[in-house]
Amino acid sequence: MSARAASLVRVRGLRKSVELPDGSELEILRGVDLDVDAGSRVAIVGRSGSGKSTLLNVLGLLDTPTDGVHEFGGVDVGRAGSLRRDRIRGEDVGFVFQQFNLLQGRTALENVEVPLLYATGRAFWARSRLALEMLDRVGLADRADTQPHRLSGGEQQRVAIARALVRAPRLILADEPTGALDVDTGRVVMELLETVAGETGAALVTITHDAAVAARADVVHRIDHGLVVDPTDVSVAGIAAEVVGVTP
Repeated sequence: MSARAASLVRVRGLRKSVELPDGSELEILRGVDLDVDAGSRVAIVGRSGSGKSTLLNVLGLLDTPTDGVHEFGGVDVGRAGSLRRDRIRGEDVGFVFQQFNLLQGRTALENVEVPLLYATGRAFWARSRLALEMLDRVGLADRADTQPHRLSGGEQQRVAIARALVRAPRLILADEPTGALDVDTGRVVMELLETVAGETGAALVTITHDAAVAARADVVHRIDHGLVVDPTDVSVAGIAAEVVGVTP
């Protein structure tokens, strides 16, 4: 199989600029080349302000590139219409965030059901059962009726993982998924995320400042001033040494 055929995500020469209040342009991404193969584990590290979050937003179809090629599953999503982009994002992309972003006042089960509210057919009508099954896979079936404020940080992130995976997306984007957790809980959460993603065959792209989290990936990229480069040493110490502000 060719590299292109194996790629779930293919990015070439990707640029993203924003207009500043004075009318000038700030270039955030400056010609990014990146491939994410189906089922792979990719980590992207870099200093604050390097363009990591902007790249994640583009990969997740939350933002559009200014220029360049962005393909998802062979579809040129960089030039696709908003409705098609929304459909692909809803069906094929799951998000896990540092601060969990759970709906307060709703139970764990109701939070996991949210992506299924936009599904059609069987997935919509069976949403409660599918959500409960996913909570069971992350070890929280007995907490299905519990609201987020009564869950620990690790439990909240497990609910967020269940929510991200309930529609069996092809791509999971995790933005600092262990950033709000202690080291031991973070390790457990990453192991769970990798296991459940592996069971569904999803590719996992993790944005992180944590060198230990990055070193778990199959492929590690560093983003620096809007360009993606590869660290020369992908050990925990090597990643920490190459990226200022990252500690093992």
